[in-house]
Amino acid sequence: MLFWKAGAIYVRWGRTDCPGSNTELVYSGFAGGSYCHHAGAAAEFVCLPRDPDLTTKFSSSMAFMYGSEYYQDEFGHGGGNDLPCSVCRSIAESSVLMIPGKSSCYDGWSMQYHGDLVAGYIGNEAATQYICLDEYSETLSGGQSADNGKLFFPVKAVCGSLACPPYHNDRYLTCVVCTK
Repeated sequence: MLFWKAGAIYVRWGRTDCPGSNTELVYSGFAGGSYCHHAGAAAEFVCLPRDPDLTTKFSSSMAFMYGSEYYQDEFGHGGGNDLPCSVCRSIAESSVLMIPGKSSCYDGWSMQYHGDLVAGYIGNEAATQYICLDEYSETLSGGQSADNGKLFFPVKAVCGSLACPPYHNDRYLTCVVCTK
């Protein structure tokens, strides 16, 4: 008879560790993604492992992976510093949810971490996604240069089609990652 253990997988953006006693680190690595000025580039951020298995069997140069960098000092780190990430597994819960605009979880959910909602720059060609950057984010050393690869910026609310209140124009959105 097989017994399945609960386990929700999520990425903790901006940290090399996992929070709390009910999580385990799958791996820590480097945040990455497409170059911000490449039209048609992949939208999502990825957490790249520190021990990649690479290949040389292809010859095309049509898709690229760049490191993710802090672009400005808004997050307490200098521009060009690299963004770490960690892939975490909750050993007690089986569902994971990132809630934009909240800094705490709803009743019955456990907080894994909270922080700031971030996304790519609106003037860049490449699409991005919204991710939750840990409030206590760190930097990595090891990037060779500030390439403006996969960049991220704090997200502001814009009233109009977004209901205000409860949102407020030009206020930055928080976020929380919860498990259950």
